[in-house]
Amino acid sequence: MSSKPASVLPERRRERLLTGVTTVGDRDSLDVRSPITGESVGTVPSCTAEDVAAAVEGAKAAQAEWAATPVAERADVLRRFADAVTADRSDLLDVVQVETGKARFDALEEVLDLVATADYYAREGPGHIEATRRTGAVPGLTRAVEHADPVGVVGCISPWNYPLTLAVSDLLPALLAGNGAVLKPAEATPFSALHAVELLESAGLPEDLLQVVTGDGERLGEPLISRVDHLRFTGSTAVGREVAALAGRHLVDVSLELGGKNPAVVLDDADLSKTVRGLVNGCYANAGQLCIATERVYVGRSRFDEFRERFVAATECQSLGVGLDWGPDVGSLIGEDQLDTVDSHVADARERGATVETGGKRREDVGPWVYEPTVLTDLPDRATAASQETFGPVVSLVPVDGVDEAVERANDTDYGLHASVWTGDAERGERVARRIDAGTVSVNDGYRAMWASTDAPMGGVGDSGIGRRHGPEGIRDYTDSRTVVTQRGHPLAFPDAVPNRVAAAAATATLGPLRWLRDRSPPGPWGE
Repeated sequence: MSSKPASVLPERRRERLLTGVTTVGDRDSLDVRSPITGESVGTVPSCTAEDVAAAVEGAKAAQAEWAATPVAERADVLRRFADAVTADRSDLLDVVQVETGKARFDALEEVLDLVATADYYAREGPGHIEATRRTGAVPGLTRAVEHADPVGVVGCISPWNYPLTLAVSDLLPALLAGNGAVLKPAEATPFSALHAVELLESAGLPEDLLQVVTGDGERLGEPLISRVDHLRFTGSTAVGREVAALAGRHLVDVSLELGGKNPAVVLDDADLSKTVRGLVNGCYANAGQLCIATERVYVGRSRFDEFRERFVAATECQSLGVGLDWGPDVGSLIGEDQLDTVDSHVADARERGATVETGGKRREDVGPWVYEPTVLTDLPDRATAASQETFGPVVSLVPVDGVDEAVERANDTDYGLHASVWTGDAERGERVARRIDAGTVSVNDGYRAMWASTDAPMGGVGDSGIGRRHGPEGIRDYTDSRTVVTQRGHPLAFPDAVPNRVAAAAATATLGPLRWLRDRSPPGPWGE
């Protein structure tokens, strides 16, 4: 298997993809290593601030013509892109797996997400940004129209865990809105992003509109943030704070999806067979390297023992593996640093008295950075794994006395990204879901149904971020609101000969009639 990753990215293929990286001179190289073998699969340029400046200028130059292109034609590019991704899905899956080490089905989720997001915004996006009639000052005489204009150039700093979804998918609505874009993919996963960008250009996206710079985030972050008109960042809360501070200094708007310590609440009437099956997926998808993965599960004390036995048994049935076939359920962590983090969280839990019900070991026999799916019980609140995001295949099970305690424990965190509630009564589940402090809450599902509901906004509260992806908010984030108000007849001003006292009395007297008119004159389509 050691030769397989290199064969997926042969030299000629890598060289073609690297033509998509913006550089204005010779650059040092960064090595990209595969979690499948730990070996190099190629290098990319270590871009500089000068390259970032050139990328932003190139995107800006292409953006004006793109913004003037009818939105229906821009939507057609997204439709063709969805078709191109579908046709090229096998190669995309290979590249994503080589760079991330994730199981093939987890990689498929990313490919499907590209198609679903492109299809959604091609279909619904134009309506989300069309000009909208607003109620004017004087119905019948004042016409107010809100326009959604592109902001200009959108920057995106994307992470390694979902190199298609959190890079290219996140930029699709920005491009549809008429913006240019500059993408800085994670150092560990540049070829996945470059492959998807190549497909976008083959679908008709203007060649210079979406620029890519590769390299170190600390080196390229400020040059990018200082030049773009909006920044999309997905990553840790600690780095997100630094990004927000830089954006504030430059008065650049940001969308941030940050960390999470996502809880699940299992109610006393839950179907345990369905719950265990759903939560195993919700905990161990992408080896737990998923922002919305479950890391804490609260279960009613009367059913805790049965749930624990079933959940541990299901966890032990998860097959581990690396490679490009469909067999393994759980793949690799991204690298040595992430492996060390996961291992240290479990070691700390052990030292503080937690019980490792299953897992808790490195598995170098499977792959260089593989860790077993792990279940913890009796985890003390002071343990690192109890409060900090592990971002690996580790979950703690906690017995609670009733719904109120479960909700209280679920909300005992500074994060608020995602949660789930499991119950035999959907209406009851929705009521409990409303009590949990999270941007999204799934009822009777781990995360897939929520994520696939692309018409519904998704994002975090608290330390989990700012802004939303998906839905109308997911495209309007990349626009500036421009209001044009046209007054028919005379301007709203009294003649100079009218004393101010008389004008004030007359203006006040109109308040009642105007309220009556507005109640009966809702805004119509623009142009009425």
